Amino acid sequence: MKTFMGLVLAAAAVMLLSVPAWAGNKHVDEAISHAKEAVDHGKKGHADKVVMHAEGALKHAQAAAKEVKSPHLDEGIKGLEGAIEHGKAGHADIATKEAESAVMHLSEVK
Repeated sequence: MKTFMGLVLAAAAVMLLSVPAWAGNKHVDEAISHAKEAVDHGKKGHADKVVMHAEGALKHAQAAAKEVKSPHLDEGIKGLEGAIEHGKAGHADIATKEAESAVMHLSEVK
């Protein structure tokens, strides 16, 4: 009986310690949210708002990169940097495409 209880407790401990892995990464979630906002504004031609939201997304993506190693996260960061660069140049259409790419890649990190 002691062995059975030990196994049950061990299984419960493993499940509880695994919960954060199931929950996703908060920074990735925030980066996706901001990147989607950048896309929405870009589709309206608001290059300045693309920059604002892409910068917010980039901060979260860079914070996530300290916790998570993923080629999709790296590509998402590149897309956000492109969105910022083109948005600052007033190219809302290209900035939007870069932000859309970032959303696609960041969504794969989850």
